[in-house]
Amino acid sequence: MTGIISSLKRNPPNIAFKFIFKFIFKYIFKFKFIFARNTKTAIAFLMAIALMGSSIFSLPAFADYGDYYGDVLPIPQTPFKGKIGTTYKESQPDFPKLVQAPAKAPNVLLVLLDDVGFGQTSTFGGLIETPNLDRLAARGLRYNQFHTTALCSPTRAALLTGRNHHSVSTGVTTERASGFPGYTAILPRSAATIAEILRSNGYNTAAFGKWHNTPDYETSAVGPFDRWPTSLGFDYFYGFLGRNTNQWTPNLVENTQHIQQPLDRPDYHLTPDLVDHAINWILTQQSIAPDKPFFAYLAPGATHAPHHAPKEWIDKYQGKFDQGWDKLRVDIFERQLQLGIIPADTKLTPRPAQIPAWDSLTPTEQKVYAHQFEVFAGFLGHTDAEVGRVIDAIERIGELDNTLIVFIAGDNGGSAEGGLTGGANEFKFYNGVEESPEEVLATIDDLGSPKTFNHFHAAWAWAIDSPFQWTKQIASHFGGTRNGLVVAWGDRIKDKGGIRSQFHHVIDIAPTILEAAGIKEPKLVNGTKQKPIEGTSLVYSFDDPAIASTHKTQYFEMLGNRAIYDRGWVAAARHGRLPWERVSNTTFDEDTWELYNIDRDFSESQDLAQEHPQKLAELQGLFLKEAKKYQVLPLDDRTVQRFDVNTRPSVTTGRNSFIYYTAVTGITEGSAPNTKNRSFRIVADIDAQAGAEGILVTQGGRFSGWSLFLKDAKPTYAYNYLNSDRTIIQSSEPVAIGKSTVKFDFTYDGSGIGAGGIGKLFINDKQVAEGRIEKTVSFRIGSDESFDVGQDTGTSVVDSYQVPFKFTGSLERVKLDLL
Repeated sequence: MTGIISSLKRNPPNIAFKFIFKFIFKYIFKFKFIFARNTKTAIAFLMAIALMGSSIFSLPAFADYGDYYGDVLPIPQTPFKGKIGTTYKESQPDFPKLVQAPAKAPNVLLVLLDDVGFGQTSTFGGLIETPNLDRLAARGLRYNQFHTTALCSPTRAALLTGRNHHSVSTGVTTERASGFPGYTAILPRSAATIAEILRSNGYNTAAFGKWHNTPDYETSAVGPFDRWPTSLGFDYFYGFLGRNTNQWTPNLVENTQHIQQPLDRPDYHLTPDLVDHAINWILTQQSIAPDKPFFAYLAPGATHAPHHAPKEWIDKYQGKFDQGWDKLRVDIFERQLQLGIIPADTKLTPRPAQIPAWDSLTPTEQKVYAHQFEVFAGFLGHTDAEVGRVIDAIERIGELDNTLIVFIAGDNGGSAEGGLTGGANEFKFYNGVEESPEEVLATIDDLGSPKTFNHFHAAWAWAIDSPFQWTKQIASHFGGTRNGLVVAWGDRIKDKGGIRSQFHHVIDIAPTILEAAGIKEPKLVNGTKQKPIEGTSLVYSFDDPAIASTHKTQYFEMLGNRAIYDRGWVAAARHGRLPWERVSNTTFDEDTWELYNIDRDFSESQDLAQEHPQKLAELQGLFLKEAKKYQVLPLDDRTVQRFDVNTRPSVTTGRNSFIYYTAVTGITEGSAPNTKNRSFRIVADIDAQAGAEGILVTQGGRFSGWSLFLKDAKPTYAYNYLNSDRTIIQSSEPVAIGKSTVKFDFTYDGSGIGAGGIGKLFINDKQVAEGRIEKTVSFRIGSDESFDVGQDTGTSVVDSYQVPFKFTGSLERVKLDLL
C-alpha cells in the first residue's frame, strides 16, 4: 500500500491514473479477497486514491493512454507538458495535441437509397440498369442476406447508431411518434451516431439528402437543433429533414437553415444538387486537409415517392414493362438465379390474393400501370448515374482505393403505399382518398414531372421484392426487410465480385466502419454513458465467404408486423393491415404465426409451423423476450391516429392563437397551427402600395394546401383540395393604399373530419367576398411543403401566382386564431 501511495506522489497525475486503473481492473478479485480480511488495507487504498483528488480523475488523464484512448469522447485535451517560468525566457510552450484519426483509417462513403426492393437493381438481378452499383460490386462484395427494419426513419436511426430502432426510440417514422420509450423519435444521447464517433476521432463528416431522424415537431426554424444532423455528429448537412420531398421543388435545409432551391435553374432536380454539394465538400476537404479522412453520408430521396425523374431517363424504359408485374417478377427471379444472387434451390413465392393478376386488368389500366413503372425505373437509373459522379470524383483525386464504400440499396423493401391504383398525388393516399385509373390516365403524360406527386401500383413493389413475400412496412417477411448491400474497399477486399450470405442487419454497419477505421466503441460521449452497440461488424466476412455469421439473433417489428430470426430459423406474424389500408382487420392475438428454416428455404416459401410447433413456440417466446429488451412494447398498429400532430409535444401545444410579426418560412406541419377539421380566423395588418400583391400567409402547395394573398391588390383566399378541387374566394375590390386589415373567417361545418365550410373575406371589417369550400383535407396537408408568412416556398397553391410571390407591401402582423 505504501508503494502505491509513493507512486502516486512521485508520478504525474496521468501516470498515476493509468497505474490505478490498470491495477484495479487487473487485480480486482484479489483486492476483493484482501479487503474482506483487512479493513485497514482497504481504507489506506481508498485514501490513496482520494489524495490525488480531481487531478487523477479529471478527463485529460485519458488522453495519453492507449488502453483507454477513445473510451471518452470528445477525446480530452492532452495535459500541458511544457514548462512555466517567471517569463517566457525560462518557459517552454506546449500546444495541446490535435486529435488525429488512426493511421491508415479509410475515408468512408455511406450511400443509402430509399424504397428500393431487393430485386430492383441490376446488381441484384433486377431489370433496371444500375451500372455504377454494378461496378462497385465488381470491386467488392454483394451481401444477399442483409436486412433493414421495413421503414425509413427506423432504418436510418439503426444505421447511424448501430442499435436496434426501438432501442433508439425510433420504432416508427418521426411523423407517427408516440409517448412510449421505443417510439418517441428522440434519438437518446446514450446512443451516439457513427458520425459523432468518427468526428471525435479526427474525421470530417457530412450528410447529404434525406435525414428523417428529427421529430417532425422540432423541424421548424426554432428547432431545438440538438436533434438535427449538425448536432448529431455531422460538420455539414445539405438536404431535407422529412420523409420525402418534391424532387423538383424540395424543402431544403442547409445546416440549421431552411433555404429556397435555386430558382434560376429551370432544369433543377434534387439528386444532382445533392451530388454537386457532396462532391464539392469532398474535394474541398481533401484540398485543405488531404491527410484527414472523410465520412460522407449520401441518402438521396430516390426512389421514394414522388417518382420524379428527367424525361430522357423515363423515355429510356418506354415499353419495357408492358409484360406486367407477374412476368417482371419471374424475369427478375430467373436473372437472380443466373447471377448466383440467390441459391439454386430458391423457390419464387406466389402473388398474394390481395394483388390482382396483370392479365385481369383492362388495357387502360395496363397502360397506366406500365408507365408508372417506366417513370420509377427512370428515377432509379438517374440516381445511379448521379451516385456514380461521386465515385468518379473520389477516383479522380486518387482516394477510391482508400475509401470504404458501403452502398445499401434501400432502407426497406419496395413501397406498396401507392395502393391498388397508384396515383398522381400521394397526398390523396395519406388522406384516404383513392384515385381511379381514369384520373391517373388523365395525367399520364405528366407522371414524373413537376405537375405530379406520383406513386405506382402496389403490385410493382411486390414484383421488385422478388423472390420474397410482401413489401415495405411488413417487417414479418423479407419482402419488407431484405435489401441489397455492396461493400467495396480497395485491395482490402480480395474476393472482388464475390457474394456473401452471412445473415446481417443494418445495425451492423456502424461497428463495421469502426473496425475498418481502427476506432473503438466509446463508453462516454459528451458526458453521457453509452449503451453498447448492438450490431456486429461485417469485417470478418471480407476474406471468407464460408465463415459462419456472427449475427445470431434479430427481431423485426413494424406497425404490428413482427418476426424473430435465430440461428437459421424465422418465426413470423404478418399483422392484419396491408400498407395501403388504414385499419387492421385482426387483433394481435388473432395473428397467424409462420415458421421458416431459411438455411434451407432462402425465400421463406415453406411454412413449417405445423411440423415444428415446439420450435415455433420457442421462437415466439424469444420474440417477446427481445421485444421487452429493446423497447418494442407496446405493439401499436394505429396509422391515421398517429399522424395527428396534436398527439405530440410541439411549440403549438395548448395554443389557439398565433401571431407572426415578420415574414417567416419553412414552418413544418408539426410546428404550424393545425387548421384542419375546425373553424379559424386570419387577420393581417398591412401597409399597401398601389397594386400591392403577394402572400400574406399560406400552407401547402400544388398538391394540397391553402393560401391568403393579394392579387391586383384584391384579397384572395384559395383552397386546394388534393389537387382535385380548387376554391377561389376573391374580393371584388382592392385594398386602399396605406394601412388596412384583411380578414378571412372560415366556419367549419362541424360534421366529422374532412367536411367543408363557409369562407368570408373582409377589408377593415367590411365583408367583400364569401364562398363555400365543399371538402377539406382530413389528416395531412403535406410532408414537405411548409407554413409560410409573407412569401411562398416550394410550390404555389394555385397557378395564378408563382413562388416566392413575396408581399410587396409592408406586412406588420398576421394573427391566426383557431376557433
